[in-house]
Amino acid sequence: MNYAFSCTGLGCWLCPQRSLAAGGTWVTCVTAMGHGTPDNMNWAGLLQNLLVVVHLQQIMCGSVQFSIPEEQEPGILVGSLSKHFPPPYQLLTQEYLWTDKNTGNFYTTEQKMDREALCPEETKAEECIILHNAVVGPSGDLIQFPVIIEDINDNAPHFENSVIHLRVSEDVTVGTSFLLDDQAQDRDAGHNGKLHYHLKDSAGVFSLKVEEDEPVILLVVQTALDRETRDLYQMALVATDCGSEPLSATATLIVTVTDVNDNCPSFSSDSPRSVTVPGDSPKNMLVAQVRATDPDSGPNAAIVYSLSPKVSERAKKLFSLDSLTGYIRLTQDLQSDNSEELLLKVLASGHHCPPADTQVTVTVLPKVNQELTFKIRFIAEHQNQTVVLPENQPPTVLAILELHGDSSLKGSSLAIESEVPFTLSPQNGKYLLSTSKPLDYEMKSEHHISVVVHGSSPEGSVITPSRRVIRVLVADVNDNAPQFLQSHYQLEVEEDNQPGMSLLRVSASDADTGSNGRVTYRLDKRTSTIFNIDPVTGQLSVSASLDREQQGVHKITVFARDSGSPPLESVATVSICVLDQNDNAPVFLTPHFIFFIPENVPPFAQVGRVGVTDPDEGENGKTELHVVNSSGPFVVDNTQGTLRTTTHLDRETDDRYEFYLLAADRGHPAALTSTARVTIFVEDINDNQPKVILPSSNSSCQTVSSATIAGTIVTKIYAVDEDSGLNSEITYTVVAPKPAQNSSPFRVDLKTGNITVAQQLLQKDLGMHHLFIMVRDGGKPAPLYTTVWVNLLINESTGPCHLDRAPTWTGTADLVQTPSKAPICEVEDTRSAQLTLFAGLGMMLVSTCLLVATAVLYLKQKRRSLQQNKRGHIEENEIPLRLKDKYYSDD
Repeated sequence: MNYAFSCTGLGCWLCPQRSLAAGGTWVTCVTAMGHGTPDNMNWAGLLQNLLVVVHLQQIMCGSVQFSIPEEQEPGILVGSLSKHFPPPYQLLTQEYLWTDKNTGNFYTTEQKMDREALCPEETKAEECIILHNAVVGPSGDLIQFPVIIEDINDNAPHFENSVIHLRVSEDVTVGTSFLLDDQAQDRDAGHNGKLHYHLKDSAGVFSLKVEEDEPVILLVVQTALDRETRDLYQMALVATDCGSEPLSATATLIVTVTDVNDNCPSFSSDSPRSVTVPGDSPKNMLVAQVRATDPDSGPNAAIVYSLSPKVSERAKKLFSLDSLTGYIRLTQDLQSDNSEELLLKVLASGHHCPPADTQVTVTVLPKVNQELTFKIRFIAEHQNQTVVLPENQPPTVLAILELHGDSSLKGSSLAIESEVPFTLSPQNGKYLLSTSKPLDYEMKSEHHISVVVHGSSPEGSVITPSRRVIRVLVADVNDNAPQFLQSHYQLEVEEDNQPGMSLLRVSASDADTGSNGRVTYRLDKRTSTIFNIDPVTGQLSVSASLDREQQGVHKITVFARDSGSPPLESVATVSICVLDQNDNAPVFLTPHFIFFIPENVPPFAQVGRVGVTDPDEGENGKTELHVVNSSGPFVVDNTQGTLRTTTHLDRETDDRYEFYLLAADRGHPAALTSTARVTIFVEDINDNQPKVILPSSNSSCQTVSSATIAGTIVTKIYAVDEDSGLNSEITYTVVAPKPAQNSSPFRVDLKTGNITVAQQLLQKDLGMHHLFIMVRDGGKPAPLYTTVWVNLLINESTGPCHLDRAPTWTGTADLVQTPSKAPICEVEDTRSAQLTLFAGLGMMLVSTCLLVATAVLYLKQKRRSLQQNKRGHIEENEIPLRLKDKYYSDD
């Protein structure tokens, strides 16, 4: 295929002019005169590039071509420019392909390539080529290369018309072909677009012939056709392409066989062959009707009747024949005293057919010269010579019949023709006409009694039997109650129906007539007022919306009553099953659930039951609960309808949780929901022991002047407990034997922790006092406690004091149950002894020596305090002897 190079602006492409297979593809290359890639190419370089393109025609850079099947997924490798050009690489358009600027590989994008959409229909037989422009090489050469889009079998054949009609004459010769204009189309190319055709359900009557050179489909007749045997053939025309996985389409082919005049008329077997006519028959009386048939249709089946020319003149004079209907009638009144036999030959002619013939023999009987009559004298009720008799009457005499006529006739008698519920009883030369059984109006409301007089003359002449019809009307009485078509009606109605909706129509019939058979309908008095019935039509309706949750089944009694006297009545029942609709949202037992739960419950413990109901049934009534608007440690157990914890709780972290529960049913088309508020209070347990804030450590010390008066607060113990209620109420107690407590110059307030001077300080009270204080909460049943040392130095001077180490408890381990009777503490305090010694010496030495000694001791104490501060404090508030996690008390 040749490519003519063209440029418009900065876009260039190749126009295909011959097959790629014939001569390959040349890539047009244009060298940009600017610098670098098109990203930094200046306008002067671009203009120069354009001039080169226009004036230098094409610059052939080599034969490059690529191909890829259509409809490929993103990321499929199509080819690489690296074999032909140096890097870097850049495609100018990346709608269908994108390239790696370093490797030159180009791949498919998200936009799939559809060959049938990209290439016009007229190029279906040729290759589908998409031209791409790229800038390659360090000098920014502009190239163009084609990508051939290969066809895949992604389009099934399709017929423009799903039904194809064809009319074929029944006299067509075997082997005749008919062109089918409705051919299938396939948008694919090559083998994928080549189609094969075949017929289904042709029963061997038709076949297909497909011309190889041009797409022509012929329908060939294989067997002789006969419209009178079968006038319609319906087949399936299947078109299949030649792809590797063939696709097909089907159209319905209907062949209508048209009629030709290939059948002639013939007389049917029921056409009369002989008839008898009385000698006194009137003009235009129907004598007979001849019938012929023709299997053809339309005008080909038209039949014309005529009399044969060989019919006698006497027959032509007496009879006429209708050419279209075949009726034979008398043309005049007959007055024949003798019998006569006439032969009629009738012809039936069709279009282009020899006439069919049949013979009708007409026998004319002589007219009756004498006749017998009888007189009727009615006994029962009658009107206009008609007897009226109520139904259900026992056998009843209706009339007396008496013969009249020529007295010379002997052996005459009366008789009733046919079987009727009546009898004739001769009595004294007369006849009694009576019923033989009760008459039933519903079985037959009118009877015709044909009474025949039989007789003969002495001369032996023919006497035609004389007939007379007596009409008896049966009067209806109300002896039948209305009858429903069915005694029990059932229907289903969805709830929330429109008021006034019609439900069903009941129907009852009454075999009686008139008012006796006129039926009206009514409902039972106990029926709900929302149900109504039309008294005339029996249409049942409901005037309000039904609610299944209030009543799921309604049973209605319907009465059908006639208008007779007295009226008769029958009953039917109607059962209405109300079908559920999702018209009720779930309902919580309370809008606000409040629960209390101890903080020490394990994970997945039950918090409480959250009751919810939905009066709907089935899926509409099944509910599921969910916690919403909360990240708290709670979840709903839908199997048991309870709230459960998911982790451990800590009242000191969160003592209250509030969230909402969402209840949703499973109704259709939309689920209904409702919410309820949940408040959960976490109840405290005694899981936190008191924490001493003051004093800050067990080794802290405070100096108390010996001049402090009784009742003075010298220090305070301050502790906190993170629990609440009784669990957080703190008491302060000195742990020591009673004698030691009584001799101590200090008292600790049980509630406030204030330490006061209990009595006037004496000389014997001078020195260090170690108070072992138990700080205890009020938890039940097991209070928790901690201990702290309060070190008080009673001295005449108020200078600061200091301990080298914390005191050690030497009493019993169980402080709460059994207070220790051991000494409070054992502390070696060499510094206090030295102070006492210096004080004694000071009293014996002169004032100057005492002053110097005091200064030296003060400096030593100062230095030791600084060293101890550097070592740091012992862990604050730590109990030197940790015995148990919890302690119990009888208090």
